[in-house]
Amino acid sequence: MRFIRIVPPGGPARTLALAQLTNSVGDGAYYVCSVLYFSRIVGLSPTRIGLALTLGWALGAVAGVPLGHLADRRGPRGIAILMSVATGLAVGSFLFVRSYPAFLVAVCAYTCCQCGLGAARQALLAGLVEPARRTETRAYLQSTVNAGLALGAALGGIALRLDTEASYLTALAADGASFLVAALVLARLRPPTGVAAPARSGGPSLTVLRDRPYALVSLLNMIMLLYMPLLSVVLPLWIVERTEAPSWTVSALLVVNTVGVVLFQVRMAARVRDLPSASRAIRHAGLVLLAACACFALSASGTTAWTAALLLLAAACVQVLGEMLLGSGSWEIGFALAPADKQGQYQGFYGAGTAVARLIGPLLLTTLILSGGTLGWLLLGALFLAAGLAMGPAVRWASGRGAAGAVPVAAETGAEA
Repeated sequence: MRFIRIVPPGGPARTLALAQLTNSVGDGAYYVCSVLYFSRIVGLSPTRIGLALTLGWALGAVAGVPLGHLADRRGPRGIAILMSVATGLAVGSFLFVRSYPAFLVAVCAYTCCQCGLGAARQALLAGLVEPARRTETRAYLQSTVNAGLALGAALGGIALRLDTEASYLTALAADGASFLVAALVLARLRPPTGVAAPARSGGPSLTVLRDRPYALVSLLNMIMLLYMPLLSVVLPLWIVERTEAPSWTVSALLVVNTVGVVLFQVRMAARVRDLPSASRAIRHAGLVLLAACACFALSASGTTAWTAALLLLAAACVQVLGEMLLGSGSWEIGFALAPADKQGQYQGFYGAGTAVARLIGPLLLTTLILSGGTLGWLLLGALFLAAGLAMGPAVRWASGRGAAGAVPVAAETGAEA
């Protein structure tokens, strides 16, 4: 059945998906094991780990733009391969870290390489896949990544169960090796053709930093991406501290999210074909995420354990729908509004929203929701709604400033469903 298809058609899209599947399996094991490895084996305190990760992702958010620009200049295929190898080596360096300064250097190298890899891969996708199929292809990649993360998390769970230094080292080594294998897969791709090289003029090379409409669109997208820390950071604390739901609900919510994206992201993305439909998808995502926040807030209304668990599961279903709507619209906007010869730097800038959401989201959302309770959830939902509603006008402004590949969106009206 088409709605459960997660493997893209043959060609460059399938090769890109295979590369992402390879290293996402390793990443799944890394995400499950890394913090415990750094705290229990290396001996670092949670505060120092958190500080290093904060500094690393802040630096990565900045590094993504020049590394994406490098992909524009030198070719996204070669830079994607280089960044994949560099990321694998950065992960491998964790195996030898035994001091905080070395850990800090390794984390910064890892985050910068990850952000550079993301920008180069997006530019590579833009160069190999025709514009009409980019959002669909990106949806396939997202489904593939979620499937790989789930498998990797299961493998990481084995390392947690063994709880030995050797098991943690094996998990980290597997993640590093997965990036090296992904580089070999990317090497099978032909270099993109038909995209003009950037003009070598005396003007500014990083033009994305002067593109205010695109910056506004990226900012609104970053606000919407604040949903990311909900499942991994906020909801586990919310469930334990503010609801009667059993602790296993945390795992159930992660399963709902992962399975939902794997099964339905491609089908959801098929509804997005241009900038008007992308803006509409993000507007709907704002409404849906507001509804999800309201459902999460209801889970602490003094109900029984099973009622609270059912409310949380229902909220997770609503949340993953909003997540898929957001992804579908966001990918189309990020690609379509970027000049064809500057996809690397523009994708690096747009993708920095993910790093920023990881950077500020945990502290911001835990403070807002755990302190504010129901009001905090509603304020967060209102923020999602405001960003979703503002995206349409921002996209119209950005599409009128002359970016290559932008499609006018003046036809979009409030009468659309």
